[in-house]
Amino acid sequence: MIVSNRCMSPPAASPWIRPYRRPSRRDGNTGTEAVGVIDAIGPDVDGLRVGQRVSSAGAFGVWAESFIARAAALVPVPDEVSDETAAQWISMPFSALSLVDSLGAEEGEWIVQNAANGAVGRLVVPFAAARGVRVLSLVRRSAAVEELAAAGITDVVATDSADWRERAAEIIGGGTVRAAVDSVGGQAAGDLISLLSDSGTLVVFGSMGEPNLSLPTGDVIFRQLTVRGFWGSRVSRDMDAATRNRLMGELVTRISSGEVTLPVEEIFPAAEIADAVRANARAGREGKVLLRF
Repeated sequence: MIVSNRCMSPPAASPWIRPYRRPSRRDGNTGTEAVGVIDAIGPDVDGLRVGQRVSSAGAFGVWAESFIARAAALVPVPDEVSDETAAQWISMPFSALSLVDSLGAEEGEWIVQNAANGAVGRLVVPFAAARGVRVLSLVRRSAAVEELAAAGITDVVATDSADWRERAAEIIGGGTVRAAVDSVGGQAAGDLISLLSDSGTLVVFGSMGEPNLSLPTGDVIFRQLTVRGFWGSRVSRDMDAATRNRLMGELVTRISSGEVTLPVEEIFPAAEIADAVRANARAGREGKVLLRF
């Protein structure tokens, strides 16, 4: 399949990468998140047509004016979903939904997460709430508690407060903490371990702070805790078709209804990619930076 790009998120950490002018499989081409229109279809493809709007879902090399993708790596975009939403709903939103679905938390139980004011952290909350699962969100700054409250997210604790552990325990109220999601690394992972219930699971989603984990060995051994990783691309690749379709249907429904929102900070024309990359690296963003073709 050849897809003509309409909207994409620029690279965050590689300002030397620019969109190529032709479909390419060369090693330098990268990117996984975009929405476009099908220009050409290869043989033996069913369910897709030329002119149809699609999002990339596992395609690689989409940071281009047009890109090549397998039919299985494209998701049709409903008319009610905008380009701005479709350009970002697969990567972080689908990863966040897949993450919540994989944690095994039951109705009334708790998930604890750090880096809760990031994109994934904000998405975990509504996806968990839809399953009757509570979320305790940890942030590093007291100011972030108010920022999340303004977005309708409660049960937030700032770890820069001396009594944050007591506050966390008060919110959980003796409930079962089935899983914890670490996106920071270092001692922050150990802090999450301290909040887990026995036989709980620590899921390592990222390492924004430190590349290594600092975990209390005794807790892991004697409380029978599990530590595992979560890499969205691999999880999506290995997911069975029935689960993938179920989660994608849920994602479309919740976004289309407005229950889950994907804010946009700023949109740049593709010719201004340098400005877009700089905006994407700016601290304090509350939405996605996008490029429009």
